[in-house]
Amino acid sequence: MADRRLQVFHAVAKQLSFTKAAEVLFMTQPAVTFQIKQLEEHFNTRLFDRGHGKISLTPAGDTVLEYAERILGLSSELDVRLAEMTGQIGGPLLVGASTTIAEFMLPRILGEFKSQYPNVKPRLIVANSESIETRVAEHTLDIGLIEAPSHQGNLQCEVCCEDELLVICAPGTALAKNKELTPQLLATHPFISREQGSGTREVTDTYFRDAGVPPESLNVVIELGSPEAIKGVVETGIGFAIVSRASVAKEKRLGDLLAIPLKPRLNRTLSMVYPKEKFRSRLVNTFVEFANTRLKEFVAKHG
Repeated sequence: MADRRLQVFHAVAKQLSFTKAAEVLFMTQPAVTFQIKQLEEHFNTRLFDRGHGKISLTPAGDTVLEYAERILGLSSELDVRLAEMTGQIGGPLLVGASTTIAEFMLPRILGEFKSQYPNVKPRLIVANSESIETRVAEHTLDIGLIEAPSHQGNLQCEVCCEDELLVICAPGTALAKNKELTPQLLATHPFISREQGSGTREVTDTYFRDAGVPPESLNVVIELGSPEAIKGVVETGIGFAIVSRASVAKEKRLGDLLAIPLKPRLNRTLSMVYPKEKFRSRLVNTFVEFANTRLKEFVAKHG
């Protein structure tokens, strides 16, 4: 029920970018600009200062943002409360997940949830952990599943389970004969790394740093934004990578890749994040409980 112009304004104000707001809202940039222009005409004042390729909120824009957040929150709560009076769990469910979780863990979970609650319309957005967390904080996603600790103080973070990270390499390469691999040994070999903002990248950087190996000293030959892309490059034999145990089960079974534990072992937590609010829909609460249980089962099965 909330005015679409306010929704667009809220996204632009949070992103401080018309381009990024358009991406978050799945709109074109001209459409976003048009909505902001309409709102400025309605209030007969500028809401953004534009210059030198950057935008910032005017004093009037700050006031509109304060009210927009309250109006959008109440509008969403009204929609959900009335829908729940029917006694059925249904409606849109916007889920964001970092790439490893989205590619290897979440599809079956979403499918089973949809089967159990046919009136729910799930939509999955895939990005790295940092992007997912940002979108949840901006209320453009209902819930996010991430692979790194939460950095947003306005989000509730709930640890679901643990996931072990392993070194992967092609059979016949220099590392293949090892039963365990230390950070010091890995530092002397070509490394295929995840991109900045990835939960896996954050965890591995911390792991190397704690072991006395500065991440910037590693011999990074390629940075990639997808576990599938990383596995494809590792299969060529040009270097090793560090990935989730869950992401490499098929390749291990087929013999295309070897998966070798780190010494000391590297385990990380997988977490769900959602806005820290008193009111949360029954749909979101139900999915949180469902996904939490299924993720634990998945990790136990593939552990």
